[in-house]
Amino acid sequence: MVGGFDASPVPVLRKQVYLHIEHAIMHAMTLDWQDLKIILHLVRAGTLARAGNLLGINYTTVARRIARAEKALGQPLFERRPDGYRPTELGLLAARHAEEMETREHALMRQLQGRDGSLRGPLVITAPQLLVQLHLVHVIDAFCTAHPAVALQVNTAHDLLDLGRRDADLAVRISHSPGDALTGLRLTEQHRAAFASPDLAGRIMADSAVPVPWIVHQDAVGLPALALKQRSNGYVRMRFDDMLAMIGAAQVGLGVVRMPVFAGRGTPGLVQVPVMPPEPYAPIWVVAHADVWPGARVRAFREMLVGYFRQHRALFTA
Repeated sequence: MVGGFDASPVPVLRKQVYLHIEHAIMHAMTLDWQDLKIILHLVRAGTLARAGNLLGINYTTVARRIARAEKALGQPLFERRPDGYRPTELGLLAARHAEEMETREHALMRQLQGRDGSLRGPLVITAPQLLVQLHLVHVIDAFCTAHPAVALQVNTAHDLLDLGRRDADLAVRISHSPGDALTGLRLTEQHRAAFASPDLAGRIMADSAVPVPWIVHQDAVGLPALALKQRSNGYVRMRFDDMLAMIGAAQVGLGVVRMPVFAGRGTPGLVQVPVMPPEPYAPIWVVAHADVWPGARVRAFREMLVGYFRQHRALFTA
């Protein structure tokens, strides 16, 4: 399956036509791996601009390379529509071949990295922004000092990166299920609790009749049951779609936020407020694809993570 389209051979294609297409794709001298890669990304993305962003090239380059591939094959790969590019049967078939080649390329590069015993070259890690900001920066500093020949890149995007496709080499994840197909270590258990500005926390705790204003994520159905059990006069004051924004709102006294204790304790201007008891939260893991897990760069960073969390485990639990 490529980009939501079924890339298997379409029954209406006659056998000889199908064989002709496969022969053209595999043997056309001007249709190289880069052409196939661009076709694959355009099938996935649907528009020239999105495909260009995925590939790190200009959309006009995508259009030019697609036109060149179509000229080499003598048939259209895409239908040009107002809302984007829709692949033809030939486009889907080309994308299927490209996806197979991409999978083999990723497997080869992962295995080579897993056998690499040198502490030099690129290393890409991904982790939640708050965890990087409050804790992992110390690990990163120590790692870069110890291994200056490693070119470290840190990705804090909200998207869950695909380690099999080599979007990152190593991931630190807060999850009950960090990835069944990955190799990993549990770094620490953790808890979450309620935090507020000192002024708001003081007013709430000084008078049990004071209503408790909560700041919650926009996906939350209502207030936590534990919070209402502890203080039944709580209410949702506002909703946000981002934890950093919720923390900022709590710092200026707009309400109480339930968050991991490492975030509440590590953020200036917040104190823990006992309007609900601490509760278990998803543990923190370090994970990687099994192929790259033994590699020297991945192993070195992983070992520093394990040491840091062993030393600071008390900061993550109530």
